[in-house]
Amino acid sequence: MLPLRLGSSFRGSSLGISRAWNQATSKRRWTSQIRLLVVSNQPSPSSPTSPAAFASIQPLHTRKHGHGRKVSSPLGYRLAATSSLSSLHNGPLESPQPYAPPQTGLLSYLPSAIIPYAELIRLDKPTGTYYLFFPCLFSTLLAAPLAIPMAPPLAVFGTTALFLTGALVMRGAGCTINDLWDRNLDPHVSRTRLRPIARGAVTPRAAIMFTGFQLLTGLAVLVQFPTACLFYGIPSLLLVATYPLAKRVTYYPQFVLGLTFSWGAIMGFPALGVDLLSNTPALTAAACLYASNVAWTVLYDMIYAHMDIRDDVAAGIKSIALAHETNTKTVLSGLAAIQIGFLAAAGMAAGAGPIYFIGTCCSAAATLGTMIWKVNLKSVSNCWWWFKHGCWFTGGGIAAGMGGEYLAQYLGMYEEKKKETVI
Repeated sequence: MLPLRLGSSFRGSSLGISRAWNQATSKRRWTSQIRLLVVSNQPSPSSPTSPAAFASIQPLHTRKHGHGRKVSSPLGYRLAATSSLSSLHNGPLESPQPYAPPQTGLLSYLPSAIIPYAELIRLDKPTGTYYLFFPCLFSTLLAAPLAIPMAPPLAVFGTTALFLTGALVMRGAGCTINDLWDRNLDPHVSRTRLRPIARGAVTPRAAIMFTGFQLLTGLAVLVQFPTACLFYGIPSLLLVATYPLAKRVTYYPQFVLGLTFSWGAIMGFPALGVDLLSNTPALTAAACLYASNVAWTVLYDMIYAHMDIRDDVAAGIKSIALAHETNTKTVLSGLAAIQIGFLAAAGMAAGAGPIYFIGTCCSAAATLGTMIWKVNLKSVSNCWWWFKHGCWFTGGGIAAGMGGEYLAQYLGMYEEKKKETVI
């Protein structure tokens, strides 16, 4: 029983006794509920939802009773508990799982000392690498017919392989830089709290040194391309470092990410010897392809941002998903229209034939429309599924259309049809 001490002003008054009893029992009920929520989840002591985190819960409303004695209102405890629970957790309270070394997959075969660095570059989650690679592939396939002479398949394949290597390296460098900037934010987001820097497996100093190694490796890949690629490629490093800062100052960091991840839409042209400064059709095609990929990046990363939307509010991180939480699918539809429109404009500037437009624009419209219609933005797992597989649905369709157009031109299929028409 919670002891009651009634002031002299309450003595002899049944109404005073009743009020005091209701207040004490109500206060006890809310306190018990808070304790029950904490104990039933049994989080680790270092967790942000540990009992120690509730030590800061203080009564929000107090009023004087009796001889000036302050009695806390139960409403204050309820509001404080609600605020703490919502700001510390995404949805209902769950027990945070401690870190466990990977038992399956590629990382499980690596030495334990290397695993944190492999996790740092997301080696076990290659979807981001694919998203970085696809714009490079698109520009290579679109530029190949514009090269003089037309780039042979072997040259296209070799350039594509270099781009894939560069995407793997530079995506890893970007992830490391991002985690360095976010090292004080990641521990407060459920999805990122076990990242190597956030959990202390990699120190910031070691991460900086590792970033330098990755950038040197990326430079080694870049010098394998024609010299002109250096002038086009190096400026992209400024964007790589800017994106993590954008999350702190604007609700549209996805636009900055789009500028960064889409840079490969330009690189395929100089890689195959197409001079953008002297070739107006090629420059127009590259600019339209770049804009198309920026729209695509914002689109798929807006879906990705919905996985962290509640944690982002608590951590003070801005995203387009927060800015347009109530009309996300409308925005996604607009981005899809922009992407397809610029994709068509790129093909027109490059003088592409019907295979290009059917393969790229039609497949993009079908896959993006299906994704926007089907994705459940309230489900973390469903957002992740569409983010992961949408990469191949949309990117694969566009690449197939461009590849088919390149082969048709390389094999002279359009020329044969022109001759048949003349005859």
